[in-house]
Amino acid sequence: MSLPANVGDAGPLGLLGGTFDPIHLGHLRLAEEAREALGLEKVRLIPAGQPPHRGKPGSTAEDRLAMARLAAAGNPALEVDDSEVREPRPSYTVPTLERLRAEVGPQRPLVLILGADAFAGLPGWHRWEALFELAHIAVANRPGHSPHERRWPATLSPELDEACRGRLNRAPVKLDTPAGKVIPFDMTPLAISASLVRDLLHAGASARYLLPDSVLDYIGLHHLYR
Repeated sequence: MSLPANVGDAGPLGLLGGTFDPIHLGHLRLAEEAREALGLEKVRLIPAGQPPHRGKPGSTAEDRLAMARLAAAGNPALEVDDSEVREPRPSYTVPTLERLRAEVGPQRPLVLILGADAFAGLPGWHRWEALFELAHIAVANRPGHSPHERRWPATLSPELDEACRGRLNRAPVKLDTPAGKVIPFDMTPLAISASLVRDLLHAGASARYLLPDSVLDYIGLHHLYR
């Protein structure tokens, strides 16, 4: 199902991609805190169809899409984008951003939400330099680290690394341009991972309160991760 275009003076749109195998409260809290910290109008969840840098997911793309939709239900600030699930080729971020930029127009700010580890690994991404032409990048503080500790990874190109260092402060950032800024924000530490949820379910242990009840019910109904 394609989503309607957002044009004109629509507010910044956050984008949170992932395997979501399964989606859990850590993902949802990341989306919510990014929305609030950065003044995003909405956050769009984008389940990967065929993640190129991971092993085969433990559930099908259709199941992961269904769970994302269940998790987003009831929150009007969350949308679910099925484009990568419908795409027969591996899921890469730049083509997704190019499609979204064509959808929302050249002026609406797009904000790609990443964890610090994912951001540090950007040089290994497909066409990573193009990300900054298409969207801002919001980098969440990693759980377990001091919210004010800013140790920037020296893994990017020298020019981009220097530009990022200049933005590592607590001054408010205005999303008054469509793309190009690197924006750090603090996140409540939640030591929840999809691998932890899968391991618990595989062992027959309870995963309640780590993911929405609707998602847990779906997993039980469809006998996933057993």
